[in-house]
Order: sequence, then structure tokens, then C-alpha cells
Amino acid sequence: MKTKTLFSKLALSVMLLFVFGISRANNVQITGTSVTGSNITFTISWENSWNANVAPANWDAVWVFIKYQDCNTRIWAHAGLSTVGSDHTTSAPLQVDPVTDGKGVFIRRSSIGGGTVAPTQVTLKMAIPAGTYNYKVFGIEMVNVPQGNFELGDATSVSTFNNINVTATSQSAGISAAAIGGGSSTIPNTFPTGYNSFYCMKNEISQLQYVEYLNSLTYDQQKAHTYSDPISAAGTYVMFGSFAYRNGIVISTPGSNGAIPAVYACDASNGVENNSDDGQSIAANNLSWGDLAAYLDWAALRPMTELEFEKVCRGSMPRVAGEYPWGTTDINQVYSTLGGLINDYMSNETFTPVANGTCVYGVGSGSGSFGPVRVGAFASGTSGRASAGAAFYGAMEMGGNLWERVVNTSAAGVSFNGTNGDGTIAPNGDANQATWPSVTTAAGSGFRGGDYINVAARVRTSDRNTVTVADATRYPSYGGRGVR
Repeated sequence: MKTKTLFSKLALSVMLLFVFGISRANNVQITGTSVTGSNITFTISWENSWNANVAPANWDAVWVFIKYQDCNTRIWAHAGLSTVGSDHTTSAPLQVDPVTDGKGVFIRRSSIGGGTVAPTQVTLKMAIPAGTYNYKVFGIEMVNVPQGNFELGDATSVSTFNNINVTATSQSAGISAAAIGGGSSTIPNTFPTGYNSFYCMKNEISQLQYVEYLNSLTYDQQKAHTYSDPISAAGTYVMFGSFAYRNGIVISTPGSNGAIPAVYACDASNGVENNSDDGQSIAANNLSWGDLAAYLDWAALRPMTELEFEKVCRGSMPRVAGEYPWGTTDINQVYSTLGGLINDYMSNETFTPVANGTCVYGVGSGSGSFGPVRVGAFASGTSGRASAGAAFYGAMEMGGNLWERVVNTSAAGVSFNGTNGDGTIAPNGDANQATWPSVTTAAGSGFRGGDYINVAARVRTSDRNTVTVADATRYPSYGGRGVR
């Protein structure tokens, strides 16, 4: 997967004066935003898109959602979108798929094909109160995970589940503790087992995505989700207090204590902000469980379960003892200070040469010079699953780089019922979904997939060595992604 970075703003006059931001997620460009009545129109494009009728027989999509800002209060809110498909329009090669709660839409290829989606106009119908607003359109790349059976466990990895098949019965009737093993509690039929179809973020949250999120929060919410206070001086690195562990998120404009929020930017090069080498596409690290949960609630996504993690990685393929998320037992260690890293902090950062099973892992606790690499760093237009380090359905870095945070099958975890975020977080910054693992204790959450610090065994698809570690703190190798 290739990425680009583009920052710009424009002002348009459409009946009343509005200011429209152009917001980007990794590899997605959303430009030319305008509003007429309740309709918001923009142009979207992205690279390396697909809709395949052969294995894995899925597609990628962009989860698009809208935030609007009252020009009087300056508070951003989540816009409702029509749940009627005919209320939204686009043209070939795209289609718009609404969702039942109206919190966003999935935009994807309408027919079999692949490659770059050229700039294509999309119009969405909003459901928001009358008023004068600023708008931002956000897009997050996702991969479709189709409904279907899959194999769980591998009989080799640490604390693995039993070798069982997850089927329609597993979802409708639940799975007993004895059947699934691994010290699990009995799984009720309300817990997402991975059998039903869902979407998974293609990449871990990037630093640009986290910046865009922070810039839509209030002062108090920003303070809850950064290490450095929003009132800190311009140029302050906010996730560690200094530039460390390859995290370049800074304060561009300080906030006013408790009143005006700060403005954040990317500045890994410690110079002019938002340059092409400022780490926008590096995975966002030092995220606590509370940080991740709030981001997912704000984006109207949800955490994935550890069963869904194995479905995303293994797909419909037979289990392989000790396999990694790319489906083989090959693993090739790379890390951020190893020779071969090229285009540091840029949107095309990668390693050369890339071998099958290339994975960022195993540096030990190390120094602040180590850290995550660009999301999708090993993929190209010609790479295969093993050389790209891709999971079965096309999700990247499900193994290594940063830990995947999942809802586990402990007694505290199985009360999770798959509720999606609603686009709104509490005034203090907390996610406020009742069945999600606690944002203060992280009970019911855990870790899968390994990170740039730990050994290769933690990267294995079925390894559950750390899945019951309920850690609510921040750490340099903690990141995450969401599903819907």
C-alpha cells in the first residue's frame, strides 16, 4: 500500500458562509467539500483498491463520517447521515453503502476490479439541525471480512484456544468454556465471534489520523488523550513530552486553559510542521486503552474481539501450526534503526530489500530511538501476502509494529456485545459505551499480534500470552485499530 500526505483548507460561500476542512486518512484524499442544504459533496480517491471474486473474495472500502462545528460554540459534533441508499449519490467505479445507525457510510468499488480509484464525486445527505456550521469529512480505510466459518487456535502457540471451527452455530448458540479452552469463559451469543461479516481498519491508527482526531476535541478531551497539557508551548511533543519512539505529534498552537483547545500537527523533523517527512503515516503509539477506546467511539467504530483478530488474520484458510498473520511460519526481523530503512518518516517509508515475513519486532525495551514504522510499509503494487506481511483479507501489520488491542474472552470481556461507537465521547474525553472494557481499568481487554519490542512468538496468529493483561497505561508500543 502506498500513501500520500496532503494538507490544505479552503473557504467557500454556499448560501451562507462555511469553512470546509479537507481531511485525510492514510492513502485517502477527500477534497473539494461543499454543502447545499442538507447535502454535502466532496471528491474522494485512493490507491490500491480492490473488489475481488476470487480468494479472499472481499473488497476494501473507506469508512466516511462527517463532523460539524457550531460557529458560535466552536464545538464539533457527529453528523447523522441518511440510512436510505438512494439519498446518497456517486458514480462508477464507486457505490455508497449506508449503515443502519446513520453514523457514516462505506464507500467502495461497485464491481469487480482493482487499482487506483480516480477522484470521484460523492454526495451524502445529512441529518443535522439547522444552523451555520463548519464541516470536516473524515475517511478511514477498511477491509471487508465476509461472513463465514474459520478455524481457531493452532495447538502450538502459547495459551492458544483449542483447535475448533467457528460456525453459524458458534454465533447463534455461543461457545462453551470447555469447547474453546485457553482459560476462556463461556462465550454468549451476543459476543462477536468473527463468524458474521464486519469491516476491519486496513491499518493501525496513524499519527495523522490521531492529529485530526485531537483537532476535533475540546480542551478537556485533548488533555485526557495526550501526555503533554494542551496549554504547553508551540512545538511541544505531546505523546511523550519530547521527540521519542518515532512519535512526532506536536502542539502547533497552544490552547487556553480549559477554554480554547490546542491545534496539533505532525513534526517529526523538528522544523516546519506538516512537511512530507514529518511522520504522518507512522503508526500512532503510546495510546492507552482509554485513548484507543475514545478514538473508536469518536469515529463510530468499535474494538475487535480476539476471535475476530484470528478471523482477520487466518481467514478461511486451514490453520498452520505456529503461523504468523501472513499465513506462513517465515519471519524476517526489521526495526526502525536497522540498515535498509529508506525514506525515513515519509509517506513512502519502507525497507529494502523486503523478504517474505518481514515484520517489525524484537528490539527489546531499548531506547527512544526505536519505534513503529509507517503503516503498510512492506506493501507495494507487486507484493504478495507474505512479502507485504498482510493478513488474509488485506489488513496490514496485524503482526508486529504495535500491539493490537482486543476484547478478550475473560469473564470481564465476554459481556461485550459488539455495540458500535456513536461518534460522541464524554466531556472528560472517555468513551461511553456501556459494554466496552473499562477505560479506567482496561479489564476485559488484552493484547494480540506482538509489537516492535517483543519476541517473534508474540506475533503468531494464535498466541495468547498477553491477552488477559489488563493494562490501562500508555506505553511506546501500544497502538490499535477498530472494526465495525
